[in-house]
Amino acid sequence: MPESSPRATSRHRIRIKRVYLPPDVTDGQRVLVDRLWPRGVSKADAHVTEWLRDVAPSSALRQWFGHDPARWAEFQSRYWVELASNPAVKTLRQMWSHGDVTLVYSAHDEAHNQARALAEFLQAAEK
Repeated sequence: MPESSPRATSRHRIRIKRVYLPPDVTDGQRVLVDRLWPRGVSKADAHVTEWLRDVAPSSALRQWFGHDPARWAEFQSRYWVELASNPAVKTLRQMWSHGDVTLVYSAHDEAHNQARALAEFLQAAEK
């Protein structure tokens, strides 16, 4: 699946994209979903609308996961539990209700990262 492929919703799209890729006009609001600011990217170059660090996985969960694909399913499950009671999710949903949103992240792995898990969490709630 291409990095910036759209995720369908009833009204607006949610996408995921590495923060290191240039923004484009289809991004809509760009929301950084990392707890830590990405290395080597200035705030001007990131072109983020909002940095929602509180929607990122807890430090303990992030460290446990360690971007190990073998732990992906369990990571998603644990992260979704965190998201269910996370007030930052409401902020993100409000942004999404007003237009397209691109969740930007810094992880190298495009298939196993918190932005993908977050997008799937948001989409599951829409169904």
